[in-house]
Amino acid sequence: MVQKGILQRGEDSTFSPPSTQRSSLSDQLIFPLARDTRRTTSVTPIMSLSDHAEKLSRSLEQAKLVPGSAEPLIPAGFAPTTRLEVSFAGKTVDAGNFFRAGECKVAPSVSFGAEAGASSGASYTLFLTDPDAPTPDNPQFAFWRHWVLPGLQPLSGDAAVAQTKPALTEFLGPGPKDDSKPHRYLFLLYREPEGLDLKKEDVGGEEFVQRRSWKPAEFAEKHGLKLVAANWMTCAGDGWTE
Repeated sequence: MVQKGILQRGEDSTFSPPSTQRSSLSDQLIFPLARDTRRTTSVTPIMSLSDHAEKLSRSLEQAKLVPGSAEPLIPAGFAPTTRLEVSFAGKTVDAGNFFRAGECKVAPSVSFGAEAGASSGASYTLFLTDPDAPTPDNPQFAFWRHWVLPGLQPLSGDAAVAQTKPALTEFLGPGPKDDSKPHRYLFLLYREPEGLDLKKEDVGGEEFVQRRSWKPAEFAEKHGLKLVAANWMTCAGDGWTE
């Protein structure tokens, strides 16, 4: 039996070492889960997949992500086969909309519908990564690894998702410095090959400096991950002004 829960606790700033302890799987949940560590959440889609794909493509181009720094991750002409919904405390991530770091300290809720033609047991991995670390003008630490969440499975109905495995990299919330321009943050959803069983050591350490200069495109290719959906946002420090 799967009991419902939602992601609750996140971490501190991206480029200031976190002042709170990294959250564990058990304390991220409002309700306890069964032993398979499943959790569920739901967001209702507001536009068709084709309209969403067009909006996403246009936003990535305008932000100089594709073509640009995200092209190794999101190839030109990419067409999502499901819609990835991400929400921080009810505020939805939507093709580059703006957040403050203080809004993103708690891990977001995530949902997506089943892909047409995918097997009923299909499982997915989510990345959250920053191509602008430590600043957009000097992204020497790109890609920063904020979150790697495997074993996501869409449930029947309203785009609810169950998590069947613990995080490979625990959530660490965005936290650009106040003197940095806003960063762009990518949420990327990959279909896993059948039988994939990744361990934390396959991804890398979770200490602050171990998260920087990650190579998500190489990681995805090595483990046979297939990109099926993407979303993104911009985020600035709480004290940032234009």
